[in-house]
Amino acid sequence: MLRAGLIGLPSAGKTTLFQLLTSAREAQRSSGRSEAHVGVSRVPDDRLDRLTALFQPKKKVPATVELADMAAGGRTAALLDVAAFRHADALLHVIRAFRDPAVAHPRGAVNPSRDARSIEDELILADLGVVERRLDRLAKDLKKAPTPELKKERDLLAAARAWLAGGRALRTMGRTGDDARRLRGFQFLSAKPLLLVVNLDEREARRAEAALPDETLAGFLEDTAARAVGVCARIELEISRLDTADAAVFMRDLGLTQSGLDRVIRAAYDLLGYLSFFTVGDNECRAWSIPRGTPAQAAAGAIHTDLERGFIRAEVVPWDRLVARGSLAACRDHGELRLEGKDYPVADGDVVTIRHAT
Repeated sequence: MLRAGLIGLPSAGKTTLFQLLTSAREAQRSSGRSEAHVGVSRVPDDRLDRLTALFQPKKKVPATVELADMAAGGRTAALLDVAAFRHADALLHVIRAFRDPAVAHPRGAVNPSRDARSIEDELILADLGVVERRLDRLAKDLKKAPTPELKKERDLLAAARAWLAGGRALRTMGRTGDDARRLRGFQFLSAKPLLLVVNLDEREARRAEAALPDETLAGFLEDTAARAVGVCARIELEISRLDTADAAVFMRDLGLTQSGLDRVIRAAYDLLGYLSFFTVGDNECRAWSIPRGTPAQAAAGAIHTDLERGFIRAEVVPWDRLVARGSLAACRDHGELRLEGKDYPVADGDVVTIRHAT
């Protein structure tokens, strides 16, 4: 399951977006400390719907994203060490772009670029504190046992300290290999992929599907390796609570072709480089989330560790070919059901059956 943390200034619309993404009127459960609440978002996927219609299974299981929402109140930097955020795969920063005189902005005028930079600076400062504390500890450990591994860690963290002190997020540092692995172990906040969710006015809802929903953010996105997606959280939450027919009419009137849920989840998938593959059958049709390029044997492990250990071959067919043929047997008869080895990179939309040793 993917994990994402919702961050942002008070009155930006985090709670509204949380409700939109999780279909929850209130946070579902607390995570460790009272400030963070966690809900689960089911990833909409028309491909899974069509496979379910074909197989008529007892159960349909979509891919899911776990979302942590920080309750309002308190200083942002003081709350960012909550475990739900440190362990997130990505951060979703809700940026206020709507202007509502009834909802005061905590920093006066609405300014998306300023707010994006402000929270980025707090992420950097939080990480700088972690680096400083670890370097202090390393200095003591190196006096006792100056091992090559500790020296490498010290040198890397010294470089990270200089990078952060220059006001730059670790996601822009460009380290790979062993250095990237070492940095991942610290769960640095500024190293996490960052998606700006720009919360628009209702009258600007048509801009929600634009590649850049607020042009003032262009410089920030370029400097920080972040991405942006637009929503009008309040109105899209109202739409999500309508029946399907009424929701479609409302979205058409607003000029939207996708729901806010679809746009945010898809943007998060693209940001992280994730894809979905499917397993099908009479009992269950399920979507699974894996990083792009994942080999078949590791993908089998996403289903169950026993399948990865006993992996022999994967039977693979693109979902659209299966729907067009109507059955796995028909795909096999037409030579469209392939046998792939452990190193085959599973593709987005593959329907996979694992052959394994028991």
